[in-house]
Amino acid sequence: MDFDEVLKEVGSFGLYQKIVICSVLLPAALPCAFHAYSQLFIAATPQHWCRVPELEPWTVDYVQLVKNLSIPRKSGVYAECSMFARNYSDLVRYLEYRPPIDLLRQQAEHLIKTEESVQVVPCQHGWHYDKSIYPSTVVQEWNLVCDRSYYVTLALVIFGLGGLLGNYVFGYLVDLWGRRPSFYAYLLLEIVACAASAFAWNYYSWLGLRFVVGLTVPAILASPYVLAIELVGPERRVFCTIVSNIAYSMGLVVLAGVVYLVRDWRDLSLAVSLPLLMLFSCFFVLPESPRWLMAVGQTKRAIRILKVMARVNGVRVNREFMERLQLRLVSTQAAEAAATAHYGILDLFRGTNMRRKTLIITFIWFANTSVYVGLSYYAPALGGDEIWNFFLAGAVEMPTYLLLWPGLSYFGRRWILFISMLVGGVACVATFLYPDITLLLYCIGKMGISSSFVVLPLLASELYPTVVRGLGMSFSSVVAMIGPIVIPIINHMGQQMLALPLIIMGCLLILGGFASLLLPETRGRNLPQSLEQGEAVPLSCLLCCCMERSNKKTRRPSTVRPKVYQRVERPAVTLLNFLTVCGYSQT
Repeated sequence: MDFDEVLKEVGSFGLYQKIVICSVLLPAALPCAFHAYSQLFIAATPQHWCRVPELEPWTVDYVQLVKNLSIPRKSGVYAECSMFARNYSDLVRYLEYRPPIDLLRQQAEHLIKTEESVQVVPCQHGWHYDKSIYPSTVVQEWNLVCDRSYYVTLALVIFGLGGLLGNYVFGYLVDLWGRRPSFYAYLLLEIVACAASAFAWNYYSWLGLRFVVGLTVPAILASPYVLAIELVGPERRVFCTIVSNIAYSMGLVVLAGVVYLVRDWRDLSLAVSLPLLMLFSCFFVLPESPRWLMAVGQTKRAIRILKVMARVNGVRVNREFMERLQLRLVSTQAAEAAATAHYGILDLFRGTNMRRKTLIITFIWFANTSVYVGLSYYAPALGGDEIWNFFLAGAVEMPTYLLLWPGLSYFGRRWILFISMLVGGVACVATFLYPDITLLLYCIGKMGISSSFVVLPLLASELYPTVVRGLGMSFSSVVAMIGPIVIPIINHMGQQMLALPLIIMGCLLILGGFASLLLPETRGRNLPQSLEQGEAVPLSCLLCCCMERSNKKTRRPSTVRPKVYQRVERPAVTLLNFLTVCGYSQT
């Protein structure tokens, strides 16, 4: 007896599930979107130039004059980390006896004559910052520029390390505490840490609090998604996956709006954290997962939740219904307890097929995570309005999900995953050849990676056997979290060559796309339950399909099957299934 059969009794996707998903679980995607990417604006690096104390009186009214007198230029762009080694005291005395209008007329001719002969040195007295976009950022407050610019990258790396550790630790707490209490525990910790960072007294205290926020980000996104998946039947899981991603993209769009209104970094830290306290108002609305309650033996609590679910969904609840429901739950729990065994990570690598599928899925997951996070981090570096670029990066994802929704049902998982990753990768690499349309290519790349990020977890969940499904997906996602640690370093390397990070991410995405062709198609197939069934599903590729088609045309009637079918066919995999795995439909 499967728990999905029990859900059918109370309504596998009725009014109850719709209320919970729309009113609680979709807004629950906001904390992850807010706290994962608000750091891009909290630690934004504005335009800056060397500060010259002697020229301070002219800085407010004659910024251009001060920059021309003190800052060298290359190709018309002012240097950010160097200045002229002039005798500014004598220069000031000269300026005091000249009217400002005459100075502005004479400065060009004077600088052309003297600029090449003046020595250039690093900034000696700090920096001035362009505050037209951000009145205050972490970078401005603690001067994290020039030879200290790597501190900004270090903060993103530390944040990624927190995500890696949190994904590993909090993944166990979801199963230990339950879905609802763990979500609110993560949420409280995340809000407190982010709000506290607004009162950081130095860079290192702020960095430590950002690490705490990073710990909770993967779990705060996974908990409501897992709960949504467990509240509905199998036929609605694609819907939950799509709407969860739409909600996450909406969070990115809303974050752009918040940043547009709130520019000071301390105020922004509070603006993206304190309003999320409203999510605690839904504490008594959000149910615990009855599926998890059954797994840990809390049958009575599960029955109470299912009873409420049935009433809201319009199912008539009487004594006969409750007896039948309890009988089904008891039989389901007994069947699951009888089939339960202890499995570890090594079980993902015992069989040849399972080992190869685990490695391929993990590599693709790493590529997807790295490129998605990398492109999101890269948006402010595109030039122009940073907030507008980030808004576009989030907005272009939503049409992708709407197109993806019917595609997963009609075209399957593998080909959509391949096409999405290939299109996204080619668009990223093409920025090197067509720099004039970098923003357009960036948006196409973001659409591609957003699409593949939806398909991959669905495909992985349908390839890993039930007995190691949670373990396999956790392993792949934990390894993939290495990407957000490495990708800020790659983006930092791109300061001298804007297209370099996009080229690296594009190549990684293309490799992952071709690796996805090795995985079998899972649309319309039953989920493998045991390790043996998972091992029986072979890998697939275009070459395999072509060989199978050729063999089908040339095979002669015989009582003895060719060796290729003898080797592939097993009790759980028929010839028809094998053709389906290679891309053919069962029709």
